[in-house]
Amino acid sequence: MSVLERLETYARVKEHESMKKHTTFHIGGTVDYFIYPKNCTSLLCVVNILNENHIPYFVMGRGSNVLCDDEDFHGAIINLDRTLNEAYIEPSGILVAQAGCSVVNLAAEAMKHSLSGLEFASGIPGSIGGAVYMNAGAYKSNMAEIIKDVFVMRDNQIVWMDKSELELAYRHSIFQKHKDWTILAARLQLQPADRDEIRDLMDSRRQRRMAAQPLDKPCAGSVFRNPEQIPAWKLVENLGLRGFRIGGAQVSEKHCNFIVNENNEATAADVRNLIALIKEKAKNTYDIDLITEVEQLHW
Repeated sequence: MSVLERLETYARVKEHESMKKHTTFHIGGTVDYFIYPKNCTSLLCVVNILNENHIPYFVMGRGSNVLCDDEDFHGAIINLDRTLNEAYIEPSGILVAQAGCSVVNLAAEAMKHSLSGLEFASGIPGSIGGAVYMNAGAYKSNMAEIIKDVFVMRDNQIVWMDKSELELAYRHSIFQKHKDWTILAARLQLQPADRDEIRDLMDSRRQRRMAAQPLDKPCAGSVFRNPEQIPAWKLVENLGLRGFRIGGAQVSEKHCNFIVNENNEATAADVRNLIALIKEKAKNTYDIDLITEVEQLHW
């Protein structure tokens, strides 16, 4: 039995799939196997098959904070956003969400149940798995404030990891050090609040995002983490790089901490060269070492 036949026992598989279709940057080569596992059991089996055959793989959600290589990937992408996307709300206000759940949809669902805590995330276009991985945040709030524990696949075992084990910090979690661990679900502690107030706050923040960010163009959100001295967007603007372009990659005219794929012509090399130029100028001019926030997949 071929590897493909074995994989198709447990998952839906697309061969030679373009990663441009699966990232908000619209950048990337093709991947040998693009895999949608049916559930946690099938995910375990898929990973075992890939490991047995020495096939490299990455696990991905909605592809909203990812930059893929231009070259073809002779490996597999395991996608969770179409299958591991169930969520449950306990009477106590605990929201249990599988890794593939849309953060935007979860925030809306919490609002419907008069539960507060996810308002900051109502405009983050990623999955809950990615949000936990990055300790995503906005408006001086982040995932660390609401996470109770996380359901994780590691070393061929499925375990609950308490918040205290996750090393949560600014745009950081322990999962960034353990790329082979897979986030399956998270439990979030939300608090009861007035539904109309939650809705109004979410609406105002959504409008603010739409006004300030280039959401109408292919991009991957904020490119750099904010250094202590100055917001990243302000630093890039002070360097005179608003609108600066390399190939099809351009520093957004609307928000200087965004790089957009102008006219869908950018390559990963264009984006990386632009990132490198910004980092070099920031170091030479202000002695600041910018750290990228976008997750870069190298194969």
